[in-house]
Amino acid sequence: MVSSADPVTMEIPPKSPDGSEKSPPSKELLTSNTASTLCISSRSESVWTSASRSKWDIYHKPVIVVSVGAAVFLFGIVITSLSCIQIKNKNVYKMCGPAFLSLGLMLLVCGLVWIPIIRKKQKQRQKSQFLQTLRSFFFNR
Repeated sequence: MVSSADPVTMEIPPKSPDGSEKSPPSKELLTSNTASTLCISSRSESVWTSASRSKWDIYHKPVIVVSVGAAVFLFGIVITSLSCIQIKNKNVYKMCGPAFLSLGLMLLVCGLVWIPIIRKKQKQRQKSQFLQTLRSFFFNR
């Protein structure tokens, strides 16, 4: 019978050429090519690629925020109006209605403000690309 403390059955980590012990490769820390992976998946990837994007690709997030905000705002209007009509659970409707109204209005306004910000960024990006092509035209002669 072999016990678990027997030195023959215990796993010995592999040794490096200089003699120091090293952990198995599956347990090593992240390698150095993680930085390049992070750079590829970052938000600023579109700055490095010159591929044109569709309007939906550009505006889908603010459109979704505006849509959800409008839906929550309308739900808040319904809940608030139920507090005027409904006799049962009137306090619950009076508390939840204004909360949904304010949350929906906040999302609606944030989405509506986000759209002009994206438009301004798009114009700045177009200007910078134009200046870069102009600069490369004069300096590469």
